[in-house]
Amino acid sequence: MGRMSTKEQDNQLELLQGTLDLLILQTLVYGRAHGHAIARTIELKSEDVLQVGHGSLYPALQRLLKLGLVVAENGVSENNRKARFYRLTAKGRKKLCVETSKWQRFSSAIASILAPLSEESK
Repeated sequence: MGRMSTKEQDNQLELLQGTLDLLILQTLVYGRAHGHAIARTIELKSEDVLQVGHGSLYPALQRLLKLGLVVAENGVSENNRKARFYRLTAKGRKKLCVETSKWQRFSSAIASILAPLSEESK
């Protein structure tokens, strides 16, 4: 009973991927960035609650590239190392707006359910 079916696991994975994709797109609103900078920004803005590993970040970036939501170009990082920089596309900005709206509705619904009961409701 405590196990998820393969379909349920796939749905959970999609939610996690979609959430990471949204966080990456939001990070790129401020300008181009390389992978390490994207991960570090997410960690800093979440006060280290969200840790983004390379095993999650780079597949997500590849997915976003394939969908045309970001573009990549080679460059040199602030440490004078070769790096791949990612930039949001117009399509990516549009997707970010749509997905942010969905996420806000979703989180509001969850917050409503988790809100403590008032004394009158008990």
